Amino acid sequence: MGSIIVAAVLGNALVIISVIRHRKLRIITNYYVVSLALADLLVALCAMTFNASVELTGGTWLFGYFMCDVWNSLDVYFSTASILHLCCISVDRYYAIVRPLEYPVTMTQRTVGLMLANVWLLPALISFTPIFLGWYTTPEHQDFRRSNPDVCIFVVNRAYAIISSSVSFWVPAVVMVTMYYRIYKEAVRQRKALSRTSSNILLNSIHAHRTSHRSRAAAIAAAAAATTDPAQQQQQQQHLLHPSDGEVQPPSSRQSSAGSQKALAPAEINLNAKFHQFLNCLWLILSFGSVALGTLEDAAGKTKVSLEMRAASVQRLARSFGYRRPDSEGYTSGRACADLQLAAQPLRMRRSAN
Repeated sequence: MGSIIVAAVLGNALVIISVIRHRKLRIITNYYVVSLALADLLVALCAMTFNASVELTGGTWLFGYFMCDVWNSLDVYFSTASILHLCCISVDRYYAIVRPLEYPVTMTQRTVGLMLANVWLLPALISFTPIFLGWYTTPEHQDFRRSNPDVCIFVVNRAYAIISSSVSFWVPAVVMVTMYYRIYKEAVRQRKALSRTSSNILLNSIHAHRTSHRSRAAAIAAAAAATTDPAQQQQQQQHLLHPSDGEVQPPSSRQSSAGSQKALAPAEINLNAKFHQFLNCLWLILSFGSVALGTLEDAAGKTKVSLEMRAASVQRLARSFGYRRPDSEGYTSGRACADLQLAAQPLRMRRSAN
């Protein structure tokens, strides 16, 4: 029992101290947390300590008739306040998650202050007032307490049991279950919305990739069709001719060949299939050739730009040493190229040359 009391006191004290010490933790939501920690701390100090004394003395109450009412009142008061704090936290989380746009307008410091004031004042109406006035128990129990001051037990009547249990448990429980159920539904809805959004983004990226691939293939095909020479097309059409078309045949042989066209149809079909394969291979070769040619053109352009930049830097160096370009006969200054090279060398090399 003592270890539970020490753990409750130290844990809740650390929560309160951490919020007080760190300015970033001083937000509206943590006001409820600090108030809840204070209520639990007072439960450990004011209620659990008296209970520990009763456990240590074997059920004997050592503090008299009046302190028995004080103990029962503090136990009911702080326990009810702790449960009402949990109810307020659930309402705060509901507005923060389900209605985030209304949260800054609804949960202001004034609203939070009123809620905490009700949390601390409402339990007093069901703890101190009915217990000190004797409304919570039966007349028989009152007589038993007067005759036995060393016994402190909490016996309630039916009316007080219904009112106290409703305020301390049933109403906060219904509010908390409702709030967290709506929070759960909102979380499920947001998860489904995020999954739909991610799937739409994935489908759009796949569609864009396929579209770019098709456009690239169409561009390669157009480039391959544009690079074909009319002479090559004529040669390809000549390959389509039958070998017997170039031979000079008499009229009788032409008639016989015309009569045997049906017999040569399978050979012509085979020749056309081979020619289509040849065209496909040629299209692939031209496609790869156009891609390689484009790569070489890009490399040549970059090389040309780098050479022009180097030439411009050499010209600036030459102007800095007094040289200028003539129309056609080299540099017009009286200095020689050897002087330019010598000036470009380091100081140690010039000393060795002298």
